[in-house]
Amino acid sequence: VESRLPPGAGRPVVADDFGDVFGHLLAVQSDGFSYAELEVYAEALQRELRLVEGVARVDLWGVQSRVIYIDINPQQLAELGISDTSIESTLQAQNLVVDAGSIEVLDRRLPLVPSGEFERPTDIADLFLTPSPVDLLQTLQDPQRANDRAALIRIGDISEVREGYRDPPETLLRYNGRPAIALAIANQPGVNVVEMGRAIDARLGELIADLPVGIEINRVHWQSDIINDAVNSFLISLAEAVAIVLVVLTLVMGWRLGVIIGTGLILTIVGTFIVMALFGIDLHRMSLGALVIALGMMVDNSIVVADGYVVRRQAGADPVTAARESASGPAMPLLGATIIAVLAFFPIAASEESAGEYCAALFSVVAISLLISWVLSMTVTPLQCVDMLRTVSPGGQGEGSEGRLFAGFRRLLKTLVRFRFFTLAAVIGLLVVSLIAFGSVSRLFFPDSSMTKFMIDYWVPEGTRIEQVAADLETIEARLLADERVESVSAFVGAGPPRFYLPVDPEPPSAAYGQLIVNVHDYREIGAIGDDLGPWLAESFPDALAPIRPFGVGPSNTWKFEARFSGPSDADPAELRRIAAEATAILRASPLVGSYQTDWRQRILRLVPEYDDARARWAGIIRADVGAAMQQAFDGRTIGLYREGEDFLPIMMRFAEASRQNVGGLDVVPVRSSLSTEAVPLAQVIDGLAWQWEDPIIQRRDRRRTITVQANPIAGVTLPELHASVLAEFEALAAGLPPGFTMEWGGEFEASRDSQASLIPGIVPAVGLMLLILVALFNAYRTPLVIVLTIPFVIIGIAWGLLATGAPFGFVALLGAMSLAGMMIKNAIVLLDEINVNLNLGKDRYQSVLDAAVSRLRPVALAAATTVLGVIPLLQDVFWIGMAVTIMAGLTFGTVLTMVLVPVLYAMLHGVRADDAEKRPSMTSVEPSMPVAEPA
Repeated sequence: VESRLPPGAGRPVVADDFGDVFGHLLAVQSDGFSYAELEVYAEALQRELRLVEGVARVDLWGVQSRVIYIDINPQQLAELGISDTSIESTLQAQNLVVDAGSIEVLDRRLPLVPSGEFERPTDIADLFLTPSPVDLLQTLQDPQRANDRAALIRIGDISEVREGYRDPPETLLRYNGRPAIALAIANQPGVNVVEMGRAIDARLGELIADLPVGIEINRVHWQSDIINDAVNSFLISLAEAVAIVLVVLTLVMGWRLGVIIGTGLILTIVGTFIVMALFGIDLHRMSLGALVIALGMMVDNSIVVADGYVVRRQAGADPVTAARESASGPAMPLLGATIIAVLAFFPIAASEESAGEYCAALFSVVAISLLISWVLSMTVTPLQCVDMLRTVSPGGQGEGSEGRLFAGFRRLLKTLVRFRFFTLAAVIGLLVVSLIAFGSVSRLFFPDSSMTKFMIDYWVPEGTRIEQVAADLETIEARLLADERVESVSAFVGAGPPRFYLPVDPEPPSAAYGQLIVNVHDYREIGAIGDDLGPWLAESFPDALAPIRPFGVGPSNTWKFEARFSGPSDADPAELRRIAAEATAILRASPLVGSYQTDWRQRILRLVPEYDDARARWAGIIRADVGAAMQQAFDGRTIGLYREGEDFLPIMMRFAEASRQNVGGLDVVPVRSSLSTEAVPLAQVIDGLAWQWEDPIIQRRDRRRTITVQANPIAGVTLPELHASVLAEFEALAAGLPPGFTMEWGGEFEASRDSQASLIPGIVPAVGLMLLILVALFNAYRTPLVIVLTIPFVIIGIAWGLLATGAPFGFVALLGAMSLAGMMIKNAIVLLDEINVNLNLGKDRYQSVLDAAVSRLRPVALAAATTVLGVIPLLQDVFWIGMAVTIMAGLTFGTVLTMVLVPVLYAMLHGVRADDAEKRPSMTSVEPSMPVAEPA
């Protein structure tokens, strides 16, 4: 499309590396060195670090573009009759690469290379002017001019030539208040970032030794250290969870059974790591967290097999028969239950949103670990039982307090089954109350990170000079560095920093923008620092917008609240701004809103010389001449290139400092035609100067002009609370929009909605497979219906658990709630399968229900306890706390539901009555410690 753009339009910029993450960010600063000298050392470091194994690219940020300025005095040029084209043509001719051929001398052929190339920028000042064709023509026509041009004139005689940096600069970087250049390092895909970070550290140690005194290298962000700390912390959490599970198993089941099940757990974890390595699943927050979550479920199968072995041995079976039957009997029900537990995590893997991509490892790791645990429970656990449980005392576990516990549970269950309708009504009532209470649970898409750093975005009105932004940030830096809680401050002026953290989108270039990256000693102090700094910023910089925000974990948005207003492709920007003004007025009136803006920012004033075509034609001036004259007068116009090695420095001609500062003299700026050396004042070719407002930024979405109203809530307020407080007013505003204009929600609300909706394509097949497995296991529909009807009641435990702890319910907690369904179904399958076993033994339904519930009380409760206690280490992690509380509270209450509500619903759906057992003799009820045999 470039050829179809209007003449003078810039080249399209295709950003195909937007997703690259520069996880290692260094600031190279100096004491006593110029920017140019600092750039030389930064480039040397860049070349060397590119060679480190695992490094994909190393970019520089904050480099100041070197420029050679030729500051001219327009009056002096006019007096001497010299045109701008003379200087331009002289420079272009002098700096050409010249091929002079070669000469033969005896038996040698020697190349001819004329001297005269610029060796240093000051050589430009010593260059004698060559008259341009226009100058020569006018010299022939004017003898007096020929006399004036008789002497050769150096460029330095009519201008000041100096090397400097582009003014104004595009970007600036300071580290702890001193100028710096950033080195942004990105890793290759699939590389171990921790090892790459160590390799960079080692190479930097070698390079720093060769740097001169005064060159310093500081870390702004070092991803390898963060990952290493996070992985080590999770490995510690994993070890703690394993220890908790092993202690629980040992205390409840004895040390021999504890060793048997614990060995299976360790083998499962080791096997999971091996399979993860084979499939290329890395160790990171999600994969390690998935292991901790699945830890309790890994022992479920082994508990059922080991408990079945003990029961059969107490019944008098020989070790081999007991081992074979304890594994083969529940093999298919346990496999079906395991697959169902895995399918509960499938919607995460099927999600195509960023949140689903971020959490996708949950499904794969849980699936690998649970399937391995089933295989080991069917093979290794029975063998261990035969080897370690050589003698089992008949009825030994049925005495004492444990026997009384089971007897009490039996009596309670009899009462609840007898008064089944009252029991169900009570649970339904509790569910209704819990659903109402759930509305008071705080909502959060993804939590804040525990990284020891935070950001301060700094926006000033559009059109503000970048130097003013830099000066403001320098004041803020000084305030922060005086705080002992702050370790370092990096100031990025003119654009956002390189994308060093995946969830943060860097801001596009803007002279009116800057960002501070503040490193602190303790992340828990970030809130207090923000509370102290916020009022001071508002008082010291009333015209600026300076939101303070921590880094997020997982997908996060710069602005949590967004409302997009769109119009036709040719919609009047003023109309969209009017609508946005009404929306911002709503936000301004809300006490829950901290900072707000629109993504079109403010309109700016532009100065418009009213070009008079007729008058300009009489003077031989065209519109392009006016533009070139004004550009040269102030910003400077590029007239050539200076070659310095591999670099090309633009040579820019502009007015001297005094003339550039004389804004009032704009109407006397000399304008020359490209065909003449004679200049006329700007006032002769324009009808005056006018001020106009313009939109410096116009955003489009799907080719429609779209303005987005953005806001963040105040500290302590979540987005759902802010959204609910202004929802009615925004909907009223949307209802009154002109035809062709629409409003839609964006920000965190849209991301959360889309992420939840993206789970549906995975939920549908997962639920279908779950139901298919349930029907296949029981060859009936009423028994699976019991399980389906039980699952919604788990909300009771979730709601009160979150309210009691104050933990928010976010996307990760939602995944935990979904996984609870799999855990609940798995426990219910174990119980209902035991009922079928009792029926096959000839017991009536009532007795089968009671005996099954009592016999499965210990394995179900123990499996739940290991899962609940196993996630305790996750409570200290801000990312996992919501899921941990959801699983702990939900599964605790869910276990009660499994052992109580499942028998009650089974009795209701199958018409089981207590008097049915009294009408005919039945087998004597037994405690789980008594002999219970499954059919051969």
